[in-house]
Amino acid sequence: MAQLGARIPRWLWLKAFGTTAFMTAFFVAYFALLDAPSGPALAMPLTALDAAIPFVPGFFWAYASLWVYVGLPAALIGRLRPLLGFGLWMGGLCLSGLACFWLWPTTVPPAPRVDLAQHPAFALLQGVDAAGNACPSLHVACAVFAAAWLQRILREVDAPALLRAANLAWFAAIAASTLLIKQHVVWDAVAGLALGGAWAWASLHLRIPARAARAARGQPL
Repeated sequence: MAQLGARIPRWLWLKAFGTTAFMTAFFVAYFALLDAPSGPALAMPLTALDAAIPFVPGFFWAYASLWVYVGLPAALIGRLRPLLGFGLWMGGLCLSGLACFWLWPTTVPPAPRVDLAQHPAFALLQGVDAAGNACPSLHVACAVFAAAWLQRILREVDAPALLRAANLAWFAAIAASTLLIKQHVVWDAVAGLALGGAWAWASLHLRIPARAARAARGQPL
């Protein structure tokens, strides 16, 4: 915990400004595509698993926690170059997802009938984030990307297995929430997992020679 805590103040101004600017730019682009798709949106097909998954509005909070979760890797990176690398790779992931939304607009079937008066948080979500820009699920893609970077950071500081398991559990809760509050269907989540996993693997394994040499020597993020 001391090692992780010592990393947070490093480049704090850049982390705070960069994360805020990144999320602002993403939401501007996301809602622009949501409000003005390039063509008719294709309804994603349902599977038997979709029919079996219940509607659990309480998972809204796991869904919303993504915007804290994706900021954790940047907060816990202690060096400038990996910090910039994380932002650039995450930017590439988001741009590729937005390109999918532009080239292939998709939507999900209407959410099941619920009494929104009993679920104000879910009602707010439905009012702001319509059931478009469905496939791939960027919620799942960004969560798996952040989870991979956090696992790498936790290994570097020799974090206990319980903390690493908590990271994976948080990721799993976010991914499951996309289905449990009916913002996405199974195929959206599968596509998001593949997209985020590919970018996560590339970001942690495709290195320029200098960075590869530092990694081989065990130098931390």
